[in-house]
Amino acid sequence: MIFWQKLKGRTQSPPRVGIREIFWSWFSSFAGLAAVGFTHYRFLEPHGMILILGSFGASAVLIYGAIRSPLAQPRNLMGGHMLSAFVGVTAFRIAGTEPWFAAALAVSTSIALMHLTRTLHPPGGATALIAVIGGDGIHNLGYLYVLIPTGLGALIMLLIALILNNLPSYRRYPEFWW
Repeated sequence: MIFWQKLKGRTQSPPRVGIREIFWSWFSSFAGLAAVGFTHYRFLEPHGMILILGSFGASAVLIYGAIRSPLAQPRNLMGGHMLSAFVGVTAFRIAGTEPWFAAALAVSTSIALMHLTRTLHPPGGATALIAVIGGDGIHNLGYLYVLIPTGLGALIMLLIALILNNLPSYRRYPEFWW
């Protein structure tokens, strides 16, 4: 009985944000992902390197669209991605012959370690999963995956967030560093 009562939820969804907030979220996320994508396609891809990851799209939602969330702060962005990338590479090396097991091991261990280190960043789970299911291009990077594309891409997005989220007088980022 208590279980079914829990499924009803407790509160209402938050109100819609204003048009200025929608604009700055859009503009900032466009600029952040454009910077990572431009760097990837113009400078790294011709040399067989990778910079853009699918998990960066989810990070953009947080660091440009939900800037006050504890999950969107610099510590979470950088720590969550890099820790999860390390865990994902390790899980693939340990159990890559059984991808279903390596994927589950990578994501669940990343969540536990992000909780432990106070770096919980949901896109980090995707970064860990990409390390396992990303194919030969990702697997051949080994632990370099932690630095490039993960660390460098997240750093570029963070720099754009620090600049653009603080241009309007009513927006402020970050809420905290450590």
